[in-house]
Amino acid sequence: MTTVDFQPGGYRFVPGVFQYSAGVAALSGFGMRRVQFRRPVPLDEGFARIEGIIKAEERPLTAFCACELRSPGQFSEEGFRHFNERYVDTLARWGIFDGSTNPVARSNVCPEVGGPAEPSFHAFTFTVAREEPRPSFVVAGSGECPEGLGNYRDHIVRRGDLSAEAIAEKARFVLGEMERRLGALGAGWTDVTATQVYTVHDIHPFLAGEIVARGAAPGGVTWHFDRPPVVDLEYEMDCRGVLEELVV
Repeated sequence: MTTVDFQPGGYRFVPGVFQYSAGVAALSGFGMRRVQFRRPVPLDEGFARIEGIIKAEERPLTAFCACELRSPGQFSEEGFRHFNERYVDTLARWGIFDGSTNPVARSNVCPEVGGPAEPSFHAFTFTVAREEPRPSFVVAGSGECPEGLGNYRDHIVRRGDLSAEAIAEKARFVLGEMERRLGALGAGWTDVTATQVYTVHDIHPFLAGEIVARGAAPGGVTWHFDRPPVVDLEYEMDCRGVLEELVV
């Protein structure tokens, strides 16, 4: 994995699929600010609020570099594709998505209890002009399936197997993907400020041995009782190393 500079936004990214990149890191002279909404904000309203926040900081809309979404329930593969096509429309208008390459990192998960009525923003990250002691970064969410292979169904790790052993194997795959993306950004677990897990399955059987023991939780683990966005995916993670976070 290698990174590509996105100069208009002040960050570099690990190329991924058309709907999101695998991760982003601030370029020299820039840092990152994560903004979390107190409650999920529907997609269109969220984009409008994000535009206002970024412009108020006198930053271009291209500074938008990562987001965390919440959806009502898991998508079929076709439904996920249609959602992603809608999502990237705004990024194209903002001068971020060029029709094939999308530098913005993303997670999109589905709360099992009390989820939103429609796809919504939970949080977003944008670049700000400042020097930082080390580059801020956001690693995009990944479930237990390699991306870019045409479909999810045929490549999901232990698809349909919900045994404790299978969930642990899914977690190991995702941890490996997190490490590959961190490495591409020039970072490691010791640089992480937040590790997030998204699953409705019990993580305690492998929390110590697979997550904590390999150093994947230097700031602890935030476990969201959520499902990944596509049917048959059962486990997702993301992580970040961001020095400034706000709740609005």
